[in-house]
Amino acid sequence: MRCGSVDRAELVQEACKLLARIGAVKFGVFKLTSGKTSPYYIDLRLVPSFPDAFRFICDAYATMIEEELGLEAFDRIAGVPTSGIPFAAVVAFRLEKPFLYVRKEVKLHGRERRVEGVLAPGDRVILLDDLITTGKTLAEAAKAIRAEGGEVEHAFVLIDREEGGRDTLAQVGVRLHALMTVREMAKLLLDMGAIEEEQYELIMSQVSSG
Repeated sequence: MRCGSVDRAELVQEACKLLARIGAVKFGVFKLTSGKTSPYYIDLRLVPSFPDAFRFICDAYATMIEEELGLEAFDRIAGVPTSGIPFAAVVAFRLEKPFLYVRKEVKLHGRERRVEGVLAPGDRVILLDDLITTGKTLAEAAKAIRAEGGEVEHAFVLIDREEGGRDTLAQVGVRLHALMTVREMAKLLLDMGAIEEEQYELIMSQVSSG
């Protein structure tokens, strides 16, 4: 895959086919991690239950990281709880990079750390999560790693829900890399008949209100 080329478009299309097949896009009234409500939900926690989809998505992350950043530009990969952790663990293994994960809260026993794994001062860490909405979770993860001496300048997600997350990360000095935007996903799902026009409009209205 070459991001920004026809190959990226093909990869995004294949990813959308997989998401449609496993029923990852749901409609209703959902409360998101950010606290916002949404008429749709992208449940990427389902992906690891489908080995072929999990393999494909992890390979997509790995390719995106290699081509948009390069393996020499970072030292470690950190998974963001909880959805990002299984993806980050496999991608770190695939790229032969040390894996970390960030706890939601400081552990109150043992070493009482929020970042689990080996992290040395000056280590360049990239964040990996399943998707981004407001960006608060990723921004907090970046702060946690920096508090323990790591350097964070990049975050990778599969889908940008386009509800302010990119700007939130930019404000804390982190650049967002997303395989696709939710607009791209919604249009492809509509074109392939995986969602109805009304459902497409629900996604678009959420983007506009964000």
